[in-house]
Amino acid sequence: MNSSSILSITTFVYALAGFCYIFAWVFKKTAANKVATWVAIVGLAGNTAGIIMRWMESYQMGYGHAPFSNLYESLVFFAWTIVVLYLFIQFKYGNRVVGAFVTPLAFLALAYASLSPNISDRIQPLIPALKSNWLIAHVIACFIGYSAFAIAFGVSCMYLVKQRKTGRQSSLLNYLPEAGVLDELTHQLIMIGFLFLSAGIITGAVWANSAWGRYWGWDPKETWSLITWFVYASLLHARMVRGWRGKRIAVLSVIGFAAVLFTYFGVNLLPGLHSYGAL
Repeated sequence: MNSSSILSITTFVYALAGFCYIFAWVFKKTAANKVATWVAIVGLAGNTAGIIMRWMESYQMGYGHAPFSNLYESLVFFAWTIVVLYLFIQFKYGNRVVGAFVTPLAFLALAYASLSPNISDRIQPLIPALKSNWLIAHVIACFIGYSAFAIAFGVSCMYLVKQRKTGRQSSLLNYLPEAGVLDELTHQLIMIGFLFLSAGIITGAVWANSAWGRYWGWDPKETWSLITWFVYASLLHARMVRGWRGKRIAVLSVIGFAAVLFTYFGVNLLPGLHSYGAL
């Protein structure tokens, strides 16, 4: 069994985890919550094993590089970072309902990587621009930031759902964390994401200078990374200086994650120096 097979199986494990979290939320089953957590941990173990095996396979093939070089590998790592950060939040706050909104994101990332006919899972040699020690630092920083934004998106959706009251609040909404807790968690996640996105942009600029002889070239990926940075910078400014809370921050969080998705996927449709990211 190779890394691609393990990661394909992990896709369905994450799907099962998401189903269990949603089932536990809807039917208020504590046992299902515990099962969901263990399934998510098993999925994370499979995700981790797949990344390590793919790294080893690249050395066996004579390429010898970290598995962060194309769209398939970045999606695999994106799913991994989402689940790691989510499980940390779950064990810290002791609330598993967030999993109903977050683990489906990890499943969708890995499903797109494993099942899309437009994405190749073949291990390929690095192009010259990627042969740099900055590759690992840049990718890890960016995707920790992306995963924090992804979970903030899920928490913001929870906040917006909880605030949709039509008369008597349903028991499903009562089962969600308090609005103030969701608002503060969104803020903390966006702070983490913003710091790591900033680190990702800085390491990317240093890498670009060593690869292409300039720190910034207004490539579509670079431009949209900066746009995403400004969206979240505006959110943090609005919260800390203007005192925005609640719904307005949640809406900005959703808009910010839409910018993240376009930075990640949309710009691959545009010509640029980062076109290898669509492979």
